[in-house]
Amino acid sequence: MIRRILTLCLFAILLTVSACTALPAQIAVGDATVGTSGTKYFLYGVWGNSSSDIYAGGFNGSILHYDGKTWGGITSGTTNAIYDIWGNSSSNVFAVGSSGTILHYDGKTWASMLSGTNQNLYGTWGNSSSDIFAVGSGGTILHYDGETWSAMKSGTANALYYIWGSSSSDIFAIGFIGTILHYDGNAWDIITSGTPNDLYGIWGSSSSDVFAVGFNGKILHYDGKDWYDMTSGTVNDIYCIWGNSSSDVFAVGFNGTILRYDGDAWNIMASGTKNALYYIWGSSSSDVFAVGGSGTILHYDGKAWATIYE
Repeated sequence: MIRRILTLCLFAILLTVSACTALPAQIAVGDATVGTSGTKYFLYGVWGNSSSDIYAGGFNGSILHYDGKTWGGITSGTTNAIYDIWGNSSSNVFAVGSSGTILHYDGKTWASMLSGTNQNLYGTWGNSSSDIFAVGSGGTILHYDGETWSAMKSGTANALYYIWGSSSSDIFAIGFIGTILHYDGNAWDIITSGTPNDLYGIWGSSSSDVFAVGFNGKILHYDGKDWYDMTSGTVNDIYCIWGNSSSDVFAVGFNGTILRYDGDAWNIMASGTKNALYYIWGSSSSDVFAVGGSGTILHYDGKAWATIYE
């Protein structure tokens, strides 16, 4: 998942904005110091089965695991970047990344899966162990039926950065220059977003309460009929969004940005870091993790954000 594309372009100043859809070289963080999380590489995705069974992935095939007490590295078997992680149990976890990388964890080891593509895969989400999706560059959408991954017709060549759904027949994919697609269980259709801003993250509490976040502090809300703008209170890029309920939603982004929505308005939270935060996930409103640049891991206990690793 690459909701941090524009930020990475800041590290590679010679790239143009349009070139931000291409994956920068992994040496972009080569001079970073190794944090106590055990990796110097940017962490892009985090997902957990419980508060004591959490996975984070990043550059150079980095995968970390949290057992409720400490974070430790796990051998992934790849040096390709890991952009997103999703699972439905401790023995059925999927990771997607650069050059069509898809890995599966069975509770013991990570193993490579055949994706059928060389496109970068930025996001993954599933409805069940036999109904899983992955999205990526070039408008790529893949579907896993429990046995094999196969390509779907997306109707766009724009990069897709993330995917989320409320059911197997109500799924959204978002991406480059405001792209929003919707899947009704039969086909993907393009939906008017009303914005030219890149959209990096999406989450919802129901089919009529969906949020999308992106470039320059953009936040959109879907009420089941239309998408409309929300006031975010920031111009920093927002890369990821996750919520505990419709009135308790978190979003993270560039320069350590963390926002929280209480059902009425978005408010800025003190993160304690200036590192970009690329992903957020929680087991509850008082147990939330955010990951980002240089191996940064933050934790929210319901009262304040604390830096675990940086």
